[in-house]
Amino acid sequence: MSQPADLSPALTDRAQLLHSLDALHEVDLIVIGGGASGLGVALDARLRGLSVLLLESHDFAGGTSSRATKLVHGGVRYLAQGNISLVREALHERRALLNNAPHLAQPLAFIMPAYRPWELPFYGIGLKAYDTLAGAASLGKTRWLGRASTLQELPGVNGDHLYGGVKYWDGQFDDARLALTLARTAAAQGALVLNYCPVVDILHEEGRVCGVRWQDALASDEAPRSGQVRARCVVNATGVWVDEVRHLDDAARGQAMRPMVAPSQGVHLVVDRSFLPSDHALLVPHTRDGRVLFAVPWLGHVILGTTDTPRDKVEREPHALADEAAFILNESAHVLARAPKAADVLSVWVGLRPLVRPDDQDGGNTKSISREHTVRISPSGMVTVTGGKWTTYRSMAEDVLHQCVQAGRLDPLPPCRTARFPLVGAPAPDQAATRLSVLPGLQGYGTEAAAVQALPGAGNVLGMGLTEAMVRYAARYEYARCVEDVLARRHRMLFLDAALACRVAPTVSSILQDEIGTEGRLDGFLALAEQYRQVPV
Repeated sequence: MSQPADLSPALTDRAQLLHSLDALHEVDLIVIGGGASGLGVALDARLRGLSVLLLESHDFAGGTSSRATKLVHGGVRYLAQGNISLVREALHERRALLNNAPHLAQPLAFIMPAYRPWELPFYGIGLKAYDTLAGAASLGKTRWLGRASTLQELPGVNGDHLYGGVKYWDGQFDDARLALTLARTAAAQGALVLNYCPVVDILHEEGRVCGVRWQDALASDEAPRSGQVRARCVVNATGVWVDEVRHLDDAARGQAMRPMVAPSQGVHLVVDRSFLPSDHALLVPHTRDGRVLFAVPWLGHVILGTTDTPRDKVEREPHALADEAAFILNESAHVLARAPKAADVLSVWVGLRPLVRPDDQDGGNTKSISREHTVRISPSGMVTVTGGKWTTYRSMAEDVLHQCVQAGRLDPLPPCRTARFPLVGAPAPDQAATRLSVLPGLQGYGTEAAAVQALPGAGNVLGMGLTEAMVRYAARYEYARCVEDVLARRHRMLFLDAALACRVAPTVSSILQDEIGTEGRLDGFLALAEQYRQVPV
């Protein structure tokens, strides 16, 4: 049987992973959370020689890290806000990400349509500054477009009162697959990485954090499985859930915790490509209420979004609000020649951004809250990181480890290696230009596409390019434990067409039964897919 060169089955087989966890008594670093920030920390730490354990309560990128707008970007709106340092850092990190994972991230051209004469020079000058900040990391030069060129490069845009547009470059990626690839890369380098293994308690010794207690979320009630592991340093990288882990730390010391996160909800609606049949994205930097609107081509569909709504509740599966869906549809109607209706939406999904709450703010307008990441160290020595964005995950991880050393939780470390470290599946630099020459639907596997094709069912297409072989590959080498893992994150069908995902789910369940001996929570997935199908009105 063919298998990927980077991973042996032992690194992703759950029984063997749990056996390794049972036998593990102490490590240098425990990372709690398998999203962008946690996985970045785990890989960086392992490459610097630390022994690393990463525990994720659900699936890798099961929360915010699979619900981004799929953009690798410097942040045009942050430039308008005057946050030059954040933009400059993100632009350089954008280039590093595209270099390290060219099979998952590529350049993407954006066009800002101008419907008022002053918008052309105003947007253009700002985007020229964006180019300047990127410097050698630039992905392409900003260009002014006349009306005819704008309509040609952005078919589907509303041509009424259109003066022209400004074209600039950013990047696009598959967020969930990048997270999975980070997990697999860290495992290939020697980290022990597990999903569905929540931390249920923080261990203390003489008032200092010294480890965690874990529990196997997939174990039966009749045969529960848990244990504990000691560590020199514990990093809480659970995104919008960092306060829950902080509570475990503070409660053990009898302390009252002040919330650190002010969640903000971002809603995305997915429609057919026919609404914007272009390889370019559309960006409206200022809608009627001052928000940003994207129309982004992605995996043969178009993502419309996003919103920025303060939320008090932190839900595993947040729901879109009626006014959020109405905002996206109404604003899209102004810039698209064919206005999408609620009935045209193929999938609606919501992510919660972990914005860091200022000490003097208990809620309110999230536009005023910084998008930069924050690292805090508790009196007991637990390190918490939250905030930030996918584009800067690598530099966030580097900063976290720097703070761990500064606080004395880790000894001085060798230099960071992640800036030029290819991730699993990345082609050699001299082969990067040919990364898309593999069969359609297999681009995201990079150099592992042949291993996928070698599995049984490579010719059995279930829908939207997903094959039986891909499902088997997800179960054997990509930590997939249930139907949702496959259809939401190993493949993105749920995020693109929830109705199709419902129809395909029973077949995926049958394949998982064959591979791992479980039907993969089919009923739960079908209920979830129904939520993704419903556009609130």
